Amino acid sequence: MAGELTNERPTKTVGRLKSRPQFLAVREGEKRRGSLFLIEVLDRKLSDAEPRVGFTVTKKHGNAVERNRMRRRLKEAVRLHAGFAMQPGHDYVVVARRDVLTASFEKLTGELVSRIETRPKHRRPETDRSRKV
Repeated sequence: MAGELTNERPTKTVGRLKSRPQFLAVREGEKRRGSLFLIEVLDRKLSDAEPRVGFTVTKKHGNAVERNRMRRRLKEAVRLHAGFAMQPGHDYVVVARRDVLTASFEKLTGELVSRIETRPKHRRPETDRSRKV
């Protein structure tokens, strides 16, 4: 059929975080640091709910035009390449860094997918952290 788009990746809908309380709740979750951005992840414990994503670009990273360009690049990377990697029932907040503007789109999407797919490292409980001297 003419005009039909093909995509080899499975399509998956991703919701949006829109209100400040939703963004603040995700700050309590796990943080995955990268050179281009920081991803904050919160498991909502709802396995049947769609994943939700929000984007943050602080004012220290440029004027409104540059911040909007960074946000648009991140949104497109999630839409095209990273939405399939997001776990159901999880919230994601992508906090951009200045390098998002100059990085190639392939590098941006590659790092985004790798940060989303990484699993949290097992951490010992605070009581087991005592050192033996």
